Amino acid sequence: MTPADPAVPASANPVGPVPAEPAASAGPAEAVPGTAPAEAARFWRSPALPGVDLLKARYVTHRFTRHVHEQYAIGVILSGVEEFDYRGARHRAGAGSLVLVDPEQVHDGHAGVPGGWTYRMLYPSVEVIAAVAAELLAGRGTPYFPEAVVPGAPGTPGAHAAALLRAAHRAAELGDDLASSTLARTAFGALVRDHAARRPPRPPLPAGDRAVRLAREILHERLVDPPTLEDLARAVEARPFALLRAFKAATGLPPHTYLNTLRVRRARALLDSGAPAARVAAEVGFTDQAHLNRHFKRIVGVPPGAYQRAGTYKNHR
Repeated sequence: MTPADPAVPASANPVGPVPAEPAASAGPAEAVPGTAPAEAARFWRSPALPGVDLLKARYVTHRFTRHVHEQYAIGVILSGVEEFDYRGARHRAGAGSLVLVDPEQVHDGHAGVPGGWTYRMLYPSVEVIAAVAAELLAGRGTPYFPEAVVPGAPGTPGAHAAALLRAAHRAAELGDDLASSTLARTAFGALVRDHAARRPPRPPLPAGDRAVRLAREILHERLVDPPTLEDLARAVEARPFALLRAFKAATGLPPHTYLNTLRVRRARALLDSGAPAARVAAEVGFTDQAHLNRHFKRIVGVPPGAYQRAGTYKNHR
């Protein structure tokens, strides 16, 4: 069962205080035998927040595989500790912390304590955050967040944004469109103003960049019948090991993991259109629905069925 969130202080909330939930625990999230599932997660969208996906989850044994999102991944840890590798370092986010992951940046995620962690996540599109930045900081460009974990407990640098994010997420869950849209925009504004920076210039292209670009194009086109590494290398006129090294350097992932990320991304689009999961599995190149379920949950956090119906996934172990 997901712990509830504290309200935003009236001084930080442009629409006044949102009804409070009991404060989240600062310690590890503990399962209560016989009273609640070990894990529960809900992934959904709100009509009041176009371009934003929402996830409310409690995970104990679940592990996110290395993957990327098209959107930003922005959230608040309510209890426990999440641990994740990102930009060459391992990060630990405890209760109250803000988690800020930029688009198309490889990361994973798992419990940092035996009791797992509980959090509320928002996934705004690049366009949503860019529009906020353009309105508040004209000419700054698409922002990025230098710090993956920002302390968000009362009295810390991220307290204001964390409180707004919790309240926005809670309002979306309750179906309060005006409050959720106002609070989310205000929260994104606080993040851009206080925690974002100008995106650094892209480093010089590696020698194998052309081969990687062509290889990525091939994988995008061949979700169902992907080539072997050797065939892929021949198609882009590179040696297999050289292509593998260049591909990992450019994307953070080996080609087969990158392919599964593309498949899940396409699967989400098909599920959004109402396609049944069994058909989706075949259309994106997974061998069967179980194969789709496994990879989908490792990246999205819920199985395809729960994703499609915006329901709560529960794992009683």
